[in-house]
Amino acid sequence: MAEATMKRALEGIRVVDLTTIVMGPYATQILGDFGADVIKVEAPPGGDPLRFAGPSRTKAMGPLFLQLNRNKRSILLDLKKPEGLEAMLRLCHKADVVAYNVRPQAMERLGLGYEQIRKVNPAVIYAGMFGFGRGGPYAAQPAYDDLIQGVSGYSATFAQMSGDVPRYFPVNFCDRTTGIYAVGAVTAALFHRERTGEGQAIDIPMFETMVQFLLGDNLYGETFIPALGPAGYVRILAPERRPYATRDGHVCAVIYTDRHWETFFALAGRADEFRATPRYRTLTNRTQCINEIYGLAAEIFRTRTTAEWIGLLTAADIPVAPLHTLESLLQDPHLLATDFYRALDHPSEGKIRLMRSPTEWSATPAEIRRLPPRPGEHSAEVLGELGYSPEEISALFDKRVVQSG
Repeated sequence: MAEATMKRALEGIRVVDLTTIVMGPYATQILGDFGADVIKVEAPPGGDPLRFAGPSRTKAMGPLFLQLNRNKRSILLDLKKPEGLEAMLRLCHKADVVAYNVRPQAMERLGLGYEQIRKVNPAVIYAGMFGFGRGGPYAAQPAYDDLIQGVSGYSATFAQMSGDVPRYFPVNFCDRTTGIYAVGAVTAALFHRERTGEGQAIDIPMFETMVQFLLGDNLYGETFIPALGPAGYVRILAPERRPYATRDGHVCAVIYTDRHWETFFALAGRADEFRATPRYRTLTNRTQCINEIYGLAAEIFRTRTTAEWIGLLTAADIPVAPLHTLESLLQDPHLLATDFYRALDHPSEGKIRLMRSPTEWSATPAEIRRLPPRPGEHSAEVLGELGYSPEEISALFDKRVVQSG
C-alpha cells in the first residue's frame, strides 16, 4: 500500500457512505481511491448484504465485498434507535458528502432526508443513487441491475444482434456505470461548493443514466425530427459484429477505416474484389451493408491461426487484440507489466488480490491506503472522532446501538 503521507486529490474530504450492494459502494470506493475519507455506515448485525455473496475465508468478507470496499472505514450503527440516529447526524455534521442508494422515501423515513441533513450541515453534498428520477411514474419502484438492463433497452439489443433471446450483461453493468457517473457529479458539486460555499442535493437515477448511455449510440435516425431512419446504430447492432473465429481460436479486430478494409482484403489476397465493389470502399456505403462485410471478414479470418492474424494485423496497423477469458486476464502481459493486480496481506483474510485504480496521476496518485474493513471494524474509532467519550462509546456498545463485528 502507498505511504499515508502522500497527497491525494480528495484528501480532507469526508464521505459518509450509506450505500450497499454494488452501485453506491463502487462510487464511494473510487472517491476513496482519490483520497477521500470514506466512512461506511452499515446496519447491524451483519452489515452490507454483499459481504455474504461468494466464497470467503471468514464470515462477512466475500469476494464481491472485498472488490468494492477498499479505502473505507466501517461502523455498524443502528439508525432505527434514537441514539443511532443522533450519532448519524453528528457524523453528517462533519461530512462533505453523504451518499446513499436506497429510495429517497426510505431516507426520509429514517430522518435522513436532504432537508433534515441540511439543517445540521448546509454545505453538504447529498448524493442519491437510485432507480428512477423523482418526477415520473416509476419513481417509487425498486431497482436492481437486471431490471434496469431490461427496462433501459439493453437486454433487447442482445436479442436483436443474435436472433436469440434477450440477455443480461455478465457484470453489474448498470450499477457500475451509474456509480462512475455519480463520481463525476459529486466531484463537480464539490468544485462548485469550493467556489461558492453552496451545498446541494444530487440525484443520479439509474434508468435515465443508462437510457442516455444506450441511446447516445442508438438513437441514430431518431435523432432528427422528423426521423431520418429508425433507431439503432447498424454497425453496433450487426449480428456478425463479434469476435472472429480463426483456424484455432478467436481474435478481436476492428477493421473500420477505408484504409483498414483495403489493407485487410489485400492481406487476404482479395484486393481486386475490394476495388471492384463500390459498397465496400467508403464508410458511408459500408454502413449500409455492414453485416454483409462483417460476414465476409468472418470467412476470411477462418483461413489463418490467431497468432498469424495478430502478427499480420499488427504489422498493418489494423487494431487487433486477443480474446481473453476471465482466467487468461489474470496473466495478461500488459496488466502484469503495469502492476494492475496487487497481492496484499489482509489482517483477517490473508493474501488477497485487488486491482489498483486504472487512473494515473502525476501529482496526486490514487492508491489503496486501507484494505476492505471487517464489519464495524472502526466503530469505536469513528465515534471517538465525533466527540464521544470512552464511557459513552461503551454505553452505546452495551445498548447495541453500535457494534463491531
